[in-house]
Amino acid sequence: MRIAILGRKVGMTQVFDDKGALIPITVVDTTGCIVSQVKTKDKDGYTALQLAVSDIKPQNVKKAVAGHFKKASSPAKSHIREIRLEDSDDVAPLQAGTKVSASIFQKGDVVDVTGISKGRGFAGVMKRYNFRGKHATHGTHEYFRHPGSAGTKTFPGRIMKNKGMPGHMGDVKTTVQKMEIIDVKAEENLLFIKGGIPGSRDSKLLVRLAVKTGKHKDRSLSASAPADK
Repeated sequence: MRIAILGRKVGMTQVFDDKGALIPITVVDTTGCIVSQVKTKDKDGYTALQLAVSDIKPQNVKKAVAGHFKKASSPAKSHIREIRLEDSDDVAPLQAGTKVSASIFQKGDVVDVTGISKGRGFAGVMKRYNFRGKHATHGTHEYFRHPGSAGTKTFPGRIMKNKGMPGHMGDVKTTVQKMEIIDVKAEENLLFIKGGIPGSRDSKLLVRLAVKTGKHKDRSLSASAPADK
């Protein structure tokens, strides 16, 4: 089972390791993350965990959402993500309302972090795709940041799909893989992750054990999460 947690991006800072080297880190606050629903193969047709974080005011909650969280004996949350699991994973020890804390991770763990990247608005090809642009000599006029030729002559006579063109940049779901956890502050529910993470301050993040490392196969959320609510 790939253990996971939802959190809030606090911002970036820096720490020093044992050798005195400076390491840039991103601080992720995982306070208030709960299991809002447990889905099983027999009841729902597949196995999954639904995680939720960030309290929302009662007057802003729809009745259907309020009823959903009432089953978990928890106040309504504004951010919900479902983690698909293997049908063979044992989710019996988990139940709706179980708190998930940062202590499920350990120092040195390698994780994948998913968030919504910062929106950059309408951008040209140099900013959006790192095109080099046209040279600014030999009589070039007003063509310095243009994309260049985009046609295909007579065949097929159209712009090809996925051609780099100006357009909306950012504000999409982005995953950065194989990021190292530098430290875990279990008492404060904080994760210190090496490097930059997609999204602006206070944006919501999904942190999961990395899928491409081949490690952590014996780790389980049901074994790591506390039983109390």
